[in-house]
Amino acid sequence: MSDKKNPVYSKTDTSKVVLSNDEWQQILPKDVYHIAREKGTEMPWSSKFENFSEIGTYYCAVCGHPLFKSDTKFESGCGWPSFYQPVSKGSIIYAPDTTHGMKRTEVMCGRCKSHLGHVFDDGPPPTGLRYCINGVVLDFEKAKEAEKKYNEEGTRNKAQE
Repeated sequence: MSDKKNPVYSKTDTSKVVLSNDEWQQILPKDVYHIAREKGTEMPWSSKFENFSEIGTYYCAVCGHPLFKSDTKFESGCGWPSFYQPVSKGSIIYAPDTTHGMKRTEVMCGRCKSHLGHVFDDGPPPTGLRYCINGVVLDFEKAKEAEKKYNEEGTRNKAQE
C-alpha cells in the first residue's frame, strides 16, 4: 500500500498520526477509508488474506504500523483474517463497541487509530483471543529470511538439475 500519496505511511515511524477525516479521505483509497475511518466491514470471504499463508508481518494499510505476525494467524472459519495475538501491546487500541445491538470490543491501529475489526474471546491457545480483522486495512511484507532461504533453495535445486 505504501503509496507516495500517503505521507504518513511508514513501517519504521512509530509516532502517533492525527489527521482530520478530510485529510484521510484525500490520501486513502475509498475502500480503505470506508473501513478504517468510517468503521465499515468488508464482505466475509472477500479478503485476499483470508486463505493466505505466507510468512511475514501484517501492517496497518493506513499508516504502516506493524500489527500481527503470520505465525499468530489461524483459520477461524469466520470469513475474515484471524489472529490470536498482536505484535506488541502498543500495536492495538481497544474500545467498547455496542453498535448493531451487540457488545463487542473494537480493535484499532495503535499508531493512527484506524478501525481494524473486533476481538473475541473464542480464539485458540495461548491467548484464547480471535482478532477478526478486515483484510482491506492490512498490508503484508514477506519475511526476509524466509524469502532468502526460498531463493537459495531454488538456486541450489536448479544447480542440481
